[in-house]
Amino acid sequence: MNRDVYKINFDTNFDCVICLNTSLPEIEIFEKLSGIPIIAADGAAHRLNALNITPDYIIGDLDSFKINEYKGYISEDRILHLPDQNTNDFEKILVFAKNSGWNNIIILGFHGGELEHTFNNWSVLMKFVKQLNLCIYDKSRYGIPVNYSLIMPTKLNEIISLIPQPYVKLRTKGLEWQLENEFLALGLREGARNRANKPGIMIQLTDGELLLFCDDRLPYAPSKTSVDFIVNL
Repeated sequence: MNRDVYKINFDTNFDCVICLNTSLPEIEIFEKLSGIPIIAADGAAHRLNALNITPDYIIGDLDSFKINEYKGYISEDRILHLPDQNTNDFEKILVFAKNSGWNNIIILGFHGGELEHTFNNWSVLMKFVKQLNLCIYDKSRYGIPVNYSLIMPTKLNEIISLIPQPYVKLRTKGLEWQLENEFLALGLREGARNRANKPGIMIQLTDGELLLFCDDRLPYAPSKTSVDFIVNL
């Protein structure tokens, strides 16, 4: 069954920045995102401190956070100790962001340090796809969860990767290697490192979900505008 169709625009601001507790990008990335609330997952606050950045909120089980280092810098009511071990710090922050009315969210430090943390973050990401507009930033690239059909402006020769979550059936236009009603699945076949050969791409989903990777558009967030599917590329 065909999905709703949207045009992806990069013309809005992020509502908040989530920083997870692993390597974070250079200070220049935060400068592009200035003025946007920063939420640090537990020990990510210390990584931000090394960049002379004080987060607006610190959230997590606080097992790797030294509160004494932040006395006088951030009020205690902005440090949320949530010890529940049934959810990781990333999920705790996403719930907080949702309850705060923040929808357009950029995620930094997604890799999570240890491999199992990364896969746990990946699972949490997919859990919130239908609730929030999430975007991963990593090394000048965006990772955007997609469960709808879309058209999106691209640069000529921009690298586009389509990674199934865990499977997807789709067709495409505007890519060097077109997919014609084909099935992708983890452990079977992926759509990594394709290339845009037109100033826009079209992806029609009939089943499943995917992660779409493209070049970043900092400081702008991806936003969706409902459109008819008919489009000339």
